[in-house]
Amino acid sequence: MYAEASTHGYSRCQTPSAAAPGTVFHVKLSRPARRATLVVHVIAAAGWLGLTLGLLALAFAAITTDSASVIEAAARSMKLFADWLVLPLALLTLLSGLLLSLGTPWGLAKHRWVYTKFWLTLATTAASAFALRPGINDTVATVSAGAPVTDPTDLIAGPIVSLSAYLFMTVLSVLKPWGLTRRGRKQRGQNRRASAHKPVDAEDMRQTA
Repeated sequence: MYAEASTHGYSRCQTPSAAAPGTVFHVKLSRPARRATLVVHVIAAAGWLGLTLGLLALAFAAITTDSASVIEAAARSMKLFADWLVLPLALLTLLSGLLLSLGTPWGLAKHRWVYTKFWLTLATTAASAFALRPGINDTVATVSAGAPVTDPTDLIAGPIVSLSAYLFMTVLSVLKPWGLTRRGRKQRGQNRRASAHKPVDAEDMRQTA
């Protein structure tokens, strides 16, 4: 979710410079591997968004009805999605985005928008595992026992937070704000100094003579 846009078609000022040799944890992906990872990442991210919207719709239906059967059906449907789809899609989005970041010139810690998206994705994944699923499980246990849902927060809060984070990360992907991080500026300076001190090729000298 954090470096899904390819560099093809970008202007020179928008396209990140190639990473310097020896960059830590940077393994450049081949073009087919990058495209395959990008396809996986986009599908996983879109699936996560659709799933979040579905959970939000089910939660809204559960807290706006007086029918016990509707509440139980909505809660059980949310549990099914949370148990089988939420974490796989979240982890696939996180890992494919991480691979795209580390395997392309964007890097993970060079651009503020990429770095921010990484931590937001990680936080949202953790919240899905340790807050969203337990909350849904508690609600299902409550309705299965025939008790009313007195606190709808466990149902509605998780999807709202997840959707808000995803929409914010989408905005970051489109606008790419804030420029380089301190690490990115340092690396760019090193690349420029290395280019300035690069030996002139003898063939180039003969061509310009």
